[in-house]
Amino acid sequence: MIDHLVLATPDVSSTADALRREWGVDVLPGGSHLGRGTRNELVNLGNGAYLEIVGPDAGQAAPPFARPFGVDDIDEPRLVAWCARPAMPIDEAAEAIDMLGFSRGAVSAMSRLRPDGVLLEWLLTAPMVGHPHEGTVPFLIDWLASPHPTASLPRQCTLQSLRLSHPRAHLLRAVMAELGIDNRVSVDEGPAGMTAVVITPLGNFTL
Repeated sequence: MIDHLVLATPDVSSTADALRREWGVDVLPGGSHLGRGTRNELVNLGNGAYLEIVGPDAGQAAPPFARPFGVDDIDEPRLVAWCARPAMPIDEAAEAIDMLGFSRGAVSAMSRLRPDGVLLEWLLTAPMVGHPHEGTVPFLIDWLASPHPTASLPRQCTLQSLRLSHPRAHLLRAVMAELGIDNRVSVDEGPAGMTAVVITPLGNFTL
């Protein structure tokens, strides 16, 4: 199933404030990714999915490597990736994606501390941000024993659709089938890219 969409931004606070005004929803602090130089704020998208607004964390020193999701190289908010939560073990799901021709890299462990002191720990594969996939191939997550982020987020909007475009659309559709992704996700043939439509209290918005 869809776990979350990633909206990368050079300034988390200003992007979160803009969504509060434009969508009429609560955007809540998620926490810092210690050692990676990023932090996030979150919006519940319904049906077990959420939007992650991620960008540089001014409270951390810059890491000795590029921050995740290409946040060092963007000058405005941009939908850069999406994450799937497979029903099967994450290693098996990752191997299935590999067999379809999309090498996803190693499964890594991560964590962050919520503002209320709850430590979240999870496993995930590397996001395929940038050329050639532009985030259209989902990265995978397993939340282990941690509570899912949506459990502490008010639901005020709904992800209506996620539209993907990829030059090897037939293979990406096979990935969707393997992971059991629902029909909110569609795949078209064409240059790699994605758009999402969110239903909010103040109307429909496209990311």
